[in-house]
Amino acid sequence: MYSQLWDFSIPYFEFDVRRAMMQARQESMEIIREKSAFIIDMDGVIYHGNRLLKGAAEFVAWLKESGKRFLFLTNSSERSPEELSQKMARLGIEVGKEHFYTSALATAGFLASQRPKGSAYVIGEPGLIHALYDAGYTMNNVNPDYVVVGEARSYSLDTVEKAVRLVLEGARLIGTNPDLTGPGENGLVPACGSLVAPIELATGRKAYFVGKPNPLMMRHALRRLGATREETVIIGDRMDTDIIAGIESDIETVLVLSGVTSRDDIGRYPYAPRHILEGVFEIP
Repeated sequence: MYSQLWDFSIPYFEFDVRRAMMQARQESMEIIREKSAFIIDMDGVIYHGNRLLKGAAEFVAWLKESGKRFLFLTNSSERSPEELSQKMARLGIEVGKEHFYTSALATAGFLASQRPKGSAYVIGEPGLIHALYDAGYTMNNVNPDYVVVGEARSYSLDTVEKAVRLVLEGARLIGTNPDLTGPGENGLVPACGSLVAPIELATGRKAYFVGKPNPLMMRHALRRLGATREETVIIGDRMDTDIIAGIESDIETVLVLSGVTSRDDIGRYPYAPRHILEGVFEIP
């Protein structure tokens, strides 16, 4: 008789658990949808390389139709806002350049505030170089104020050797972002943090990284949105940049599992996102 009662109670217990999980899920989605400002990572959230992720177009359409303020905030320094807007258009999403803010822009703004009209030796792509030019910086491979490193297809032993020499001669070392890897079409690819590491090791100097999770970049994002932290949610695929940036800035955090972080990875960190989704396709 005891065993019959025990067996009989199991379905009710499981039903209560499922109901509680569904209620928690619904409450979580309501919190996200009620926010009026969205800070959104790109790689691993909207696309992988040149492949649009599930539901990304519908999510952006929902942002527009709902009158949400939104800013794509990327640690990648390769492309300018204009180029990112064009890339999104090629993928089928029309978004103006004013909706993009990159670690290249944040780095250029930081350097201009630290040393106006300075000079830099740059290991990076056009997005970073143009941002520095626009901020009043000149390129200098002899005696620059800074050595600035971003994602770079031109990265080589020669560029590393020159960067090491310039840092040892007094140039300060700047990284656009601390990401060690990033998502690509065929898997993970080395990112800025990995490219800076040999220069740090060879010189014994630590780089200053401007991109996420630096609160400086988050303050710039909120200012561009014209939003308060209470109104805002950040959506990203990286625990070590997107999520910690949101936590340290006291902004609601959403981790999507469509990028570099798996559900099993989350427990390795001493902090947790407020919400976990499979992808942005769950939001609209």
